[in-house]
Amino acid sequence: MSGARLRGFGCYLPERVVSNAEVAAQLGCDAAWIVQMSGIHERRWAAPAETVASLGIRAAEDCLARAGAAAGEIGLILAASGSAERRFPGPATAIGAGLGLPGVPAIDLPIASAGSLFGLAMAAELCGRYGNVLVVGAEIMSRAIALEPAGRDTAILFGDGAGACLVSGETGFARIADALLASDGAFADTLHLELAGPIEMNGQSVILQATRKVPRAIRELLERNHRQPGEIAVYLMHQANRNLIARTAKSLGVAEEKFFVNVDRYGNTSSASLLIAADEWWQGGAPAGPIVFAAFGAGLHWGAVLAE
Repeated sequence: MSGARLRGFGCYLPERVVSNAEVAAQLGCDAAWIVQMSGIHERRWAAPAETVASLGIRAAEDCLARAGAAAGEIGLILAASGSAERRFPGPATAIGAGLGLPGVPAIDLPIASAGSLFGLAMAAELCGRYGNVLVVGAEIMSRAIALEPAGRDTAILFGDGAGACLVSGETGFARIADALLASDGAFADTLHLELAGPIEMNGQSVILQATRKVPRAIRELLERNHRQPGEIAVYLMHQANRNLIARTAKSLGVAEEKFFVNVDRYGNTSSASLLIAADEWWQGGAPAGPIVFAAFGAGLHWGAVLAE
């Protein structure tokens, strides 16, 4: 992992902006309640003709352009999504085809919310063999929710989008120093999406598990790298819920301002959210210093990545 570097990020957000007022009208709730519960003010929804793969291709193209890289430099594609349209094949090969990369291996990571974090950690291990590894997180979660009062606890949260990261074994602006990944299938039923029907979530259980596991993973990762939470320049988390981000900051004893937040504008875009946040942070003039990526999601899967 010592030679793995972050070379660049990119993202794509659908054009349609969906306000809390629009969602609240269909769910029979108040728009202000949505903000109180999640910190979300609006989200993006994909157009009918858009697919998980088409969103991923747009994000990948943006990433390559910003990183100053050509598609032909990619040696491996890792695509994370929990909302792909079919059982198989997943979006990874379609993304590869869309980038004009026949023969380049493309692997699907059907991991919601934490998929792009797992992809970053895997890319760091694999770039020594494959050179440049493209990690894509793409989701159309608006098609996995029930826009009716009974589904409001999940319907208020989710949006659509895609993010991408190019991990290189040769060049980049930050070195991936270490990663900590964990899974626990004993809690798989707390957050799941069946082949038919909307996403189902036990919100209280998910928040309880996340607020315990994410800070613990970050602390363990930092301790074994002889770092203190206050030394980290920025925390880039899966944008699940503003309240969860605030609780994580409090648990670590660091200012909430160190946590980049855009969940208010895009909602929870599942596995895309971490990379969308990273791209916006990077474009905004990334400050020097250590970076922590962290995520928690269905599976349960969670973990953290340290870059320096």
